[in-house]
Amino acid sequence: MTVINTKTYFIFALFLLFSSTLSFSQSKKQQELEARRQDLRREIQQINDLLFKNKNKKKSQTTLIEDVNYKINVRKNLISVTNQQANLLTREINTNQQKITELRAELETLKDNYAKMIVHSYKSKSEQSRIMFLLSSNNFKQAYKRLQYLNQYTKYQREQGQAIKTKTTELQEINKDLLRQKQDKQKLIEENRVAQRQLEQELSQHQELMASINQNLSKYSQQIKQKEREARAIDREIEKIIREAIAKSNKAAGKTTKSTSTFSLTPEDKALASSFVSNKGKLPWPVEKGVVKLRYGRQPSPIVPTVMIQSNGVRIATEENAKVRAVYKGRVMRVQAIKHGNLTVMVQHGNYITSYTNLSKVFVKTGDNLSTKQDIGEVFTNPANGETILRFSVFKETKTQNPAHWIYRM
Repeated sequence: MTVINTKTYFIFALFLLFSSTLSFSQSKKQQELEARRQDLRREIQQINDLLFKNKNKKKSQTTLIEDVNYKINVRKNLISVTNQQANLLTREINTNQQKITELRAELETLKDNYAKMIVHSYKSKSEQSRIMFLLSSNNFKQAYKRLQYLNQYTKYQREQGQAIKTKTTELQEINKDLLRQKQDKQKLIEENRVAQRQLEQELSQHQELMASINQNLSKYSQQIKQKEREARAIDREIEKIIREAIAKSNKAAGKTTKSTSTFSLTPEDKALASSFVSNKGKLPWPVEKGVVKLRYGRQPSPIVPTVMIQSNGVRIATEENAKVRAVYKGRVMRVQAIKHGNLTVMVQHGNYITSYTNLSKVFVKTGDNLSTKQDIGEVFTNPANGETILRFSVFKETKTQNPAHWIYRM
């Protein structure tokens, strides 16, 4: 009879547990990468639809470079994520190939042992030989032990037979996984080849555009600096409006302090602010379709890298006649026409404010209570270049916040 080595069995069980955990974590990582890859593919599709579809409208050189540069960066991210997926699949394939080798060896051992047991059982299968084995016992205790042995041996035979079936099924499933992984990897490799060719074309276009810009760099540098001054003026005007609202709230609350850095909140305002914060990272986009052309923070200009741009919010490119919607319930704090910024709507959520700038139409008025996703206006489309850009910002009192931390998948 084959003896089971308890220590070996324990080590093997631990190996299987570790392997299954490793496979699970790799599969989870693969799912995360696939979700990211699909997001990037959708973003490129939206870039094409929103920034490159309408070829009848003439773009300025600077706008075209910004758009091409944006698409290049997203394309590079897509290639990087796809490479990570392919590399992870390679590791998973190697792991499964190792498992297959080990399972085949285990299966052969199980089959050999089972065959030996069958031969042994055949030689002693007669009921008479079993009875004689029991009757030849010296005493009742020995007979009982022999009976237990026969029962355990029969049970072990059944377990070995079941183990062979289980290992065979496991081997078949891993072989299926291996085939799927190889097919997935090949698909990713092919997709990356296409993406790489597209990237090369975009880089070539970007190089040609930059060569044109570099011929008159000082002119374009001054244009960018002028746009930056206009953006700073818009930011200062919005900050001024917030400070006025803070001062008004403190005066209404009967506060005599000269400090105007924080709102005086009612219990309802505090509850609204708390609710707003609890939805951080889950808020809807302020437009139904859009791509972020300029992100939050200080960054070099994509056209003249020596010129720094300070963005207190994000600039979202969207479609013509796009409706702007409140990202969360709140009260309209101010509707204001701002120089270089067209119409602006500011919505208060307790001590938080969301600002929507560059609107051509407004559907709300100061003091209105809004619900989440309620339309508040329409984004202005620049007739000179066909661009439809929403400036969106989030504030806590007068301090700017990164909108990407608040808006879902921004």
